Amino acid sequence: MLPAEAVVELKKLRWACRRGMRELDIWLGTFLETRYDALTDTEKTAFVRLLGCQDQELFDWLMGKAQPVEHEFHALISAIQAASRPVPDAIATGAALVNRGKH
Repeated sequence: MLPAEAVVELKKLRWACRRGMRELDIWLGTFLETRYDALTDTEKTAFVRLLGCQDQELFDWLMGKAQPVEHEFHALISAIQAASRPVPDAIATGAALVNRGKH
């Protein structure tokens, strides 16, 4: 069980991951739930700073249309993108299920 301070912090982060764009909600929320705990303290601090950026900036970075000026955001952007990609095995399994009905 998480300490009370960690629970409060996680709730704050979940709220900060809710944005004005559904795509950002998915990217940031998925990353928070699946990868955030594995970050170093420095990376966690950078993620909190990243959440302070404007939605359009975040969207452009995550779509690959622009690069953040802050070097520390580059790895985070890549990690957030990777967290939202389907797992290759899941893709193969899904394709097999779809193709199973086609003869």
